[in-house]
Amino acid sequence: MAELRPNDAPLMSDAEFRMFSELVREHCGLNFGPESRFLLEQRIARRVRETEVGSFASYHYRLRSDTSPDPELPKLVDDLTTNETYFMRELQQLKALVQEVIPEVLAERRRHGGGPVAIWSAGCASGEEPYSIVMLGIEAGLVPGRDFRIYASDISRTALQKARRAVYREASFRDMDPGQRARWFEAKDVSSYKLSDTIKRHVDFLHLNLLDRSRIALLGQLDVIICRNVMIYFDMDVKRRVVGTFSEKLRPGGHLLVGRSESLLHVSTQFELRHLKNDMVYRLAAPVGELGS
Repeated sequence: MAELRPNDAPLMSDAEFRMFSELVREHCGLNFGPESRFLLEQRIARRVRETEVGSFASYHYRLRSDTSPDPELPKLVDDLTTNETYFMRELQQLKALVQEVIPEVLAERRRHGGGPVAIWSAGCASGEEPYSIVMLGIEAGLVPGRDFRIYASDISRTALQKARRAVYREASFRDMDPGQRARWFEAKDVSSYKLSDTIKRHVDFLHLNLLDRSRIALLGQLDVIICRNVMIYFDMDVKRRVVGTFSEKLRPGGHLLVGRSESLLHVSTQFELRHLKNDMVYRLAAPVGELGS
């Protein structure tokens, strides 16, 4: 394998690129094709320099064999993941969730003596999405904890640390109404704002890999899964595996929300597209034997 020279461009061979991209895909599903080779090379080269292992070969061996309490692979994944998000992103879909989906599921649940609607924000990055849902839920007259509960997960430990800290800069508020920011945040300094504990305490954050079925099993059964702008980084095989896991986690009739540019076409036949007043969402279809029942 090629050596990495200090202060020089990375010299990753085609074979090395395939080995690293396969390792990352195997671990967490991220797909790096030829078009994203430069990004992968640059991020790995940085980790090689920081770990001082000297070459791509040595770094690959470390990733494969690392059994230390503080393994290197999650650090590389942190460097490779994209955590770009902001409050009230794709707002109409969030409105469909809090104004239509949650009240409908909640009404059905109460007829059978059930508890709050269970929601999982899968791939929550730095927390803006689940926190937005809590804000919108309260503004719609719902009571967090009683009417709905939110679990939020990400594979990036760095992003989760930021989410739990809940201090945000201007870029996170690009689509938020100024009145909402004034209501739910307080200025921490001239360029950052701290989220009110009224919102913060209602989201449970977890470190989860979407390919780790044993860890995901800890979540229990869910009513809604939100996985927006995450699967765009997966190839078709990984998308099918992840959506298959989602279908297993959802209760009958459960809902799946994906990004505006995403579709389950050719990915899964287990979901049907549902047109609501505010937006479109996917719903877990009834098994064939239950159709018409």
